[in-house]
Amino acid sequence: MEPVLITDQKHLSIRDELLRLEALLHHPEKGTMRKELEEMTDELFWEVGASGNRYSRSFVLSVLEERVENSNTEDKWETKDAWCNEISANNFLLTYTLIQGKRITRRSSIWRKYENSWKIVYHQGTIV
Repeated sequence: MEPVLITDQKHLSIRDELLRLEALLHHPEKGTMRKELEEMTDELFWEVGASGNRYSRSFVLSVLEERVENSNTEDKWETKDAWCNEISANNFLLTYTLIQGKRITRRSSIWRKYENSWKIVYHQGTIV
């Protein structure tokens, strides 16, 4: 029943780079400034949370900013089953499973490649 999702050789480095950027969005490091988070998100970015609610870019950035202030370095999050594929020119779909203690979610993001940077356009989380 489960699809076989294997990132092809061409997209492995992109998958790894996007996973690193995703980690900053889930658990921003101390010292991360709102400006840096804004630079990582497209102006039209929005999210569907694990709750099913839709969230604006502004709301998500405020939540991330709060996480930076309250960062707990002992909080361990794990990703597995990551997959990445180019869905149109310079646009990539990244999917993975996020394990946060007992909470497990499937995550999907669309990232757009610009000349010198990546920006997230859309993100969704679904509780497993």
